[in-house]
Amino acid sequence: MARSPFRDPAVAVPAALALLVVLVAAAAPLLAPYDPAAGRLQDRLLDPGAPGHLLGTDGQGRDLLSRLIWAGRASLTGGLVPVAAATAAGTLTGITAGLGGRVLEQALLRALDVLYAFPGVLLAIAVATLLRPGLGATVLALSVVLTPAVARVAFTEVRRIRTAEYLEAARVSGAGPLALVLRQVVPVVAPVVLVYASSLVGLAVAYAAGLAFLGLGVAPPTPEWGAMLDELRPALFTHPWPAVLPGLAVLAVSVVFTTLGEGLRQRIGDRGALLPEAAR
Repeated sequence: MARSPFRDPAVAVPAALALLVVLVAAAAPLLAPYDPAAGRLQDRLLDPGAPGHLLGTDGQGRDLLSRLIWAGRASLTGGLVPVAAATAAGTLTGITAGLGGRVLEQALLRALDVLYAFPGVLLAIAVATLLRPGLGATVLALSVVLTPAVARVAFTEVRRIRTAEYLEAARVSGAGPLALVLRQVVPVVAPVVLVYASSLVGLAVAYAAGLAFLGLGVAPPTPEWGAMLDELRPALFTHPWPAVLPGLAVLAVSVVFTTLGEGLRQRIGDRGALLPEAAR
């Protein structure tokens, strides 16, 4: 029996940290000491360690610890949901291109190339600009950005196995296209795609924070790490520590999920070596 990848410290530690981040965000109503939207102007821009405010306050006197915890909900949603949507759409597109014949393959790959030709940040900004600012715009924009990369990974794996003897045997035995995909292709493609997708969460969180920072994502007063960075930016030179806390949160979560994805990639061995090449 193969050893579970979660027995490997390189996977177990970032997986535990990622789970902790998700649980803290989910339990925000229980863990946050204050209402994230309530502030007192006489308490504005308190430094970390101030009485009653462990991490200080922002420019409106709102508790930064409470806002950071609550902001994790919007930021993680902006990271996890687009990755899930891109994983589903990209896997379907990659499998269709890999098994759909030469004409369909070329048509889908060329369409993906058009999207893939744009830098991810610029494409996300372009899509988000066309929509009303909010979490929905962030999710849709990042889903569009991430889908081509996932599709390439899925297509590369399908192309590797599409001439395999067990697929030919399944066809000869009378398996229909849907049964062939669900029983023979998806079990092979899914682990590779999911490992790659796990490494995209950190990137998606950073992109979502960037859109919010530019005013294209979650809008104030809803707490979100990127939006908090924008709100605290004017105080960066006078009160630098509170101003960098949301940035540190984005960095920490990005590193955790990226490390988790890298650990899982190494655990799948030689097949994992396909991922960087397929995702270019």
